[in-house]
Amino acid sequence: MSNGAKRIFVALSGLLVSLGAVSFTAAPGAAAATSVPAVADAWEKSPVYVDPAASGQLSGADADAIAEKIKDADKPVFVAVLPADFPQQGLFQKLRTETGVTGVYGIRLGDAFDAKADPAVLSNAAVSNLVATYGDEGDTKTQLNAFVDQAVKDARGSAPASWDAGGSDSGTPVGALIGVGAVLVAGGGATYAVVRRNRRRKAEEQRVALEKLRVVVDEDITAYGEELDRLDFHPAEAGADDAMRADYERALDSYEKAKSFMAAAERPEEVRAVTQSLEDGRFSLALLAARREGRALPERRAPCFFDPRHGPSVKDAPWAPPGGAERTVPVCLADATRLADGEEPMSRTVATESGERRPYWEAGPAYGPWAGGYFGGGMLPGLLVGTMLGGMMASPAYAADYGGGYGDFGGGAGAGYEGGDYSGSDFDPGDFGGGFGGGDFGGGGGDFGGGGF
Repeated sequence: MSNGAKRIFVALSGLLVSLGAVSFTAAPGAAAATSVPAVADAWEKSPVYVDPAASGQLSGADADAIAEKIKDADKPVFVAVLPADFPQQGLFQKLRTETGVTGVYGIRLGDAFDAKADPAVLSNAAVSNLVATYGDEGDTKTQLNAFVDQAVKDARGSAPASWDAGGSDSGTPVGALIGVGAVLVAGGGATYAVVRRNRRRKAEEQRVALEKLRVVVDEDITAYGEELDRLDFHPAEAGADDAMRADYERALDSYEKAKSFMAAAERPEEVRAVTQSLEDGRFSLALLAARREGRALPERRAPCFFDPRHGPSVKDAPWAPPGGAERTVPVCLADATRLADGEEPMSRTVATESGERRPYWEAGPAYGPWAGGYFGGGMLPGLLVGTMLGGMMASPAYAADYGGGYGDFGGGAGAGYEGGDYSGSDFDPGDFGGGFGGGDFGGGGGDFGGGGF
């Protein structure tokens, strides 16, 4: 290759890297990749892979169009078209491990189709419904387009960052690069700009949410530190025993952990570790107080719903938000008395978008991680049902923006990773295994779809 040709090749390769959605297809008759690593390598550069041996099922142009659709939506959806004789044993689990990205994986294997996903991105029920709806959708092009159209609407999270870089086949002729490059110049730049703009917007929203949370959490940490300062206890005092000293040490450790977690927090969901540490510390203080006073040790209860700074709750009491249904919430003794007397509880108020202070359950979505650390995933949905915060946390997009794992609100396994995050082999194999039977791709009796998910 001449120096001039090389310069053209390098320039157009850079153009493709920056703007393109290169489909990984090959001419009919090319040797099949027939390996999981080959598929994973292709997915690092583009969301759609077509095995050379299956190139007759989906053209390069159609594969590119589907890839562009996924990239435009900025969602972690992976699609592969593989020949019927592609190795099937543990296929989804192996692909998920090799690819290492939290996302949705759809595979056309010969004439059959199946899909699986990390629950942080798409629930098992949602994936099952997608497969049931589009599993028999006809030809490959129609089926994959229909599947992708719905998957990108439902999936949480963002596309992998590696798709921004794209990729190119160094064996592609210069003339072909020129032709593809001309097309990409016309439309690829706008697509790339949309994806980048969406990510910048999301990053800025998370930064603002974290700063809003920082104010509230710093107040909590300060209040807990003041409790420790007021504590009239010394490990060497008369009557102190090993159990008391252990309670005291755990209380101090919780304070240090809360400060450390907050200092290191970079995303809103990381605040949960802070408030969980504070809740642990206050329970340790309650144990210490009971031992020193000779009382029965308290049971482990959630903190007061109205303001976790009130400490562990002592009972459950009926309460209803304005216009909402009544439910029982954990309350401290003071708030239980207020409710019994027909008075308003002493609720924790936070700043809202309008600048006024409202109870945290009537504020914005950023306070979900704060509440989740105090009340845990299983309890929170029942406490917040019918409130503004509860409604926001129930939306499909909440886990992607503020983290998952809030019980019935969503999230679940792998919730520590957002869609598009590199999580490597850190995922529940059950989510990508399930009904594989006898090495068959889909389930019992060698049926691709039967009982698979």
